[in-house]
Amino acid sequence: MLRHGILGLINNGDKTGYEIMTVFRDSLSHFWTAQTSQIYRELRTMEAAGWISQTHVPQTGKPDKNVFSITPAGREELVRWLRDDNLPPGFKNPFLMKVFFMGELPLEEGIAFFEAFRDASVFPDGGRGVSDSAGMYRQALDNPEKAIYWKLTIEFGRMYEAMQREWCERCIRELERLRRMKGSQGPDDAAGAIAREE
Repeated sequence: MLRHGILGLINNGDKTGYEIMTVFRDSLSHFWTAQTSQIYRELRTMEAAGWISQTHVPQTGKPDKNVFSITPAGREELVRWLRDDNLPPGFKNPFLMKVFFMGELPLEEGIAFFEAFRDASVFPDGGRGVSDSAGMYRQALDNPEKAIYWKLTIEFGRMYEAMQREWCERCIRELERLRRMKGSQGPDDAAGAIAREE
């Protein structure tokens, strides 16, 4: 999946590895993250597959750079991937797997866990920075209409993050209610009482 994301970025215009990393940081981090080592590993794999080509550009007064361009075979692969509707089956979420077994820890740790997750954000500025970056890339494209799809991913990220915060607040309220009930009756009685209310 990462290599196709990189391929899509290069399809929008020739880029250095640093420029690819910058786009990931500024515009894609709300739904996909990538380490520098991963990006360069994928670039080598894609070049070996014939999807991209590399041009060495000498520079005066600063280090030389390598610029990556998409090839016809790369464009063909990008379109093939976009049309492929075989998304991975099932749903895997390591975070929810951990939540499922969180009962092994004290309630205080569970509450702190949800508070930390609630307060973590990929949109600390409400998404304004991402929107600004999307606007900048839109101006750089030959076809600005493509940027509407970037806008849609930003909207998804904002809405998903709002849902996560709301869910965390609900989890915290439930755990705090259980903690209060435990203070007035036995732990098993408190958990049973909450379960019967569902």
